Amino acid sequence: MTIIDSRERTRFFKFAVVGAIGSVVDFGVMNLLTRLFSMRLVYAGTISFLCAVINNFTGNRYWTYPESRSRHILQQLGMFFVVNAIGIAIRIPILHFVEPPLEGVFAGMQSLSSVSPEVAAKNATLAIAIGVVMLWNFFVNRYWTYNDVE
Repeated sequence: MTIIDSRERTRFFKFAVVGAIGSVVDFGVMNLLTRLFSMRLVYAGTISFLCAVINNFTGNRYWTYPESRSRHILQQLGMFFVVNAIGIAIRIPILHFVEPPLEGVFAGMQSLSSVSPEVAAKNATLAIAIGVVMLWNFFVNRYWTYNDVE
């Protein structure tokens, strides 16, 4: 597998589209939980991540890697979940440690935006975490979860 291969570029594109949809789910659930229920970002981000994982597994199983059927769906879901569990272990420290300094940065720029520094920091932190974890997820899932695809 190389990204030079047109099939892999197509798969990466599809993976990114599925991930983008998952990000909408992730951001939507996170904002709902933090704004309506005043849930701490670490908890809301964990729940939103799990919602996005379910979305992403479904999209990747049926669209990105439709030819990946040598494993039973539950086995593949388990593998996908393990990769994402490690992903959440990468994500949680990012959410915990990156948000406070970003809130300070956004507080200094408050006059430039109608969005509160707290909301801006939460969303920027989540965007950073999503980007880092997406790279992890693509490569590990491609080489492990979906390694039965030519």
